[in-house]
Amino acid sequence: MPINALFGLSILMSFVAFGLVTRLYLWPWLQRTPRNEALTALVVPHAFRFVGLSFLVPGVVAASLPSAFSAPAAYGDLIAAVLAIIALLALSARTSWALAIVWIFNLWGSFDLLEAMYLGRIGVGIDIGHLGATFYIPTVIVPPLLILHGLIFWLLLRRHRA
Repeated sequence: MPINALFGLSILMSFVAFGLVTRLYLWPWLQRTPRNEALTALVVPHAFRFVGLSFLVPGVVAASLPSAFSAPAAYGDLIAAVLAIIALLALSARTSWALAIVWIFNLWGSFDLLEAMYLGRIGVGIDIGHLGATFYIPTVIVPPLLILHGLIFWLLLRRHRA
């Protein structure tokens, strides 16, 4: 099977698998969980987005991976991780600005993932083989993170229950 087909199939399967996890486990839990508690749980995985820095490590990725893709993807993820950590601290401290930072994090984080997908396939048009070990970031990690961003938007936009 061509590498582009393997790449696309991997992304599709990740969306399907995490979609099932969401439908079977997350969605029912979100229906009965207070908003701040639910937001905290959904933001936590994003604190690990520093793993995107691996796009900058020679040997992990091919030296020929264009920096027009790797730098924005790596540093965008790092900023998302820092924003997620700030959001988690604000949520746990129940600060007055907690929801504002969750909004900022979620907008930035969503945009960053979508921009990386665009740059990788259309803007820069990277050769998927140049991703090396980071092949698993867009195929296994990004789809669940995008679903989590969608759930965070849903929580932020729905009417808050007392």
